[in-house]
Amino acid sequence: MSEISTIVGQRIRSRRRSQKLTQEKLAHLSNCHPTYIGQLERGEKSPTLPTLERICRALHYPMSELLEKIEDFTGDEESREKSIPLRCYEIICTKPESEQEKLLRFIMEIDRFSK
Repeated sequence: MSEISTIVGQRIRSRRRSQKLTQEKLAHLSNCHPTYIGQLERGEKSPTLPTLERICRALHYPMSELLEKIEDFTGDEESREKSIPLRCYEIICTKPESEQEKLLRFIMEIDRFSK
């Protein structure tokens, strides 16, 4: 499958895990088969837009956020690995909003003391 399918799958898996959902529970909530959820998470399948919408709704994950900056993660793997901002973004976007707030405050404190 494409790199985009792999990235989307990783983001879905990360969001699902952050909400402590099993693949089976996400499948039930999104009206998908558990095997299909596993295939999506591994990047083996590409979801249709209606399926992606159901999964995002089940995860309380805006589809725009799921796909945000995805084009920056395609292409040369070495360039992606060297891009610290992209790597930070990928970590932060997979966390629940409450953890994102904590991470933002932490970064702001570091920035304040480094001036």
